[in-house]
Amino acid sequence: MKLSRILFIAVIMAVMSELTSCRDELCYDHYPSLSLGLAWEHEWERDYGMNHAANWDAAKHGFEYDDMRPERPEWVNMVITKPDGTTGEKYLKPEGDEFMVDLGEGQSYLLYNGDTEYIMLSDVASLNDARASATSRSRSGLSYINEHHPDVRSTNPPDVLYAAYVEKAPSFNIHDHLSLDVKMQPLVYTYVIRYEFEYGLEHVALARGAIGGMAESVYLRDGRTSENASVILYDCDIKPYGCEAHVRSFGTPGFPDEYYGRTESETTERPYSLNLEIMLTNGKSVEFNYDIADQLKNQPRGGVITISGIRIEDQIGASDSGFNVDVTDWPEHDIIDLPIEVEP
Repeated sequence: MKLSRILFIAVIMAVMSELTSCRDELCYDHYPSLSLGLAWEHEWERDYGMNHAANWDAAKHGFEYDDMRPERPEWVNMVITKPDGTTGEKYLKPEGDEFMVDLGEGQSYLLYNGDTEYIMLSDVASLNDARASATSRSRSGLSYINEHHPDVRSTNPPDVLYAAYVEKAPSFNIHDHLSLDVKMQPLVYTYVIRYEFEYGLEHVALARGAIGGMAESVYLRDGRTSENASVILYDCDIKPYGCEAHVRSFGTPGFPDEYYGRTESETTERPYSLNLEIMLTNGKSVEFNYDIADQLKNQPRGGVITISGIRIEDQIGASDSGFNVDVTDWPEHDIIDLPIEVEP
C-alpha cells in the first residue's frame, strides 16, 4: 500500500512537471533574445596620407584634434530584413539593448542613428539603395560655383551620421540568449576650412562660403558615396587670422570606403571649388573663388583645407555707408568678384 502511494505521487509529479515545463517543439510564448552591444568610432576625418592626427598643431588651430570628434548620438534605429524581403524596425539605446528576436535564418540588420535634422533618408527598406542625403538650401550669386558645377543641388552640411550593417545575423533556437557586438562607423566627416588673410581683415563684417563638387549622398550599407555631386553652403566665423568654417560632408563622390572593407578604385578627375563671400563693413560684398582639387586628392573624407594670401584693399573696404552688421540674413548687394589667383 505504501509503495502504491509512492508510485502515485511520482506519477502526479511527473505529469505536473510535463504540464508546467516548456518543451521546445510546443513552446509558443517564448522567444530567443539578443544582447546587441554598440561600439562607436568617433572619427571626424580619415587618413589618406595627410597624417593630421600625428602632426596636429593645436596652437595654430586653437583646438585639439580630439575636440573635433563627433559625440555619440541619442538613439539608434535598426531595420531588420528577413529573407522574404519583409522588414521590421527597432529603436535602440546608444550603448546597445537587449530584445526578443524572431526565429529564422538569414536575417540582416541595418543600423543608423536617427537623431538627425539636416539629413533625408531614402529607400531604407532596400538594403542596396538605402542612402542619406543632405537637405536642400539655396543662395543667390555663386556664379563661379554654378559655372563649374552646373545643374547640381545646393545643400546644408549634413548632420553627424553613423551606420553599421550585419549581413547575416546569428542563427537562433528557442530559449537562446546570444550576444552580438556591432561597430557604428561614421558616414559624415568634417573639413576645417581656413581662409587666411594677408591684408584687410578689419574690413570684414560677415563671411560665408560654399564648397562645390562634394558627394550628394552616401549609402548606408557600405559607406560608398554617390556619383552625384552637390554644393554645400555654410557660414563662417571671423578669426584673428581670417575666416574659418567646420563643414560636415559625405566626402568626395563615387568613393568606396576602405573602412567598410573596400579599397579605393581609380576615379575620374572631378572639379572641386571653394568660395568665400564677404560682407564688408561698408555694406559691399566681395567674392573669392578657388580650385581645391589638389587639396582633396588626399582628403576624400574630411581634413583641413587652407587658402592663404587673401587681401581686401583699402579702396574696396573703405567705409562709405552706415551699414549695420547685426543682420540675420544678407540683403541683395552687388558682388565684387575678385579673380585673384592665390596659391593654397
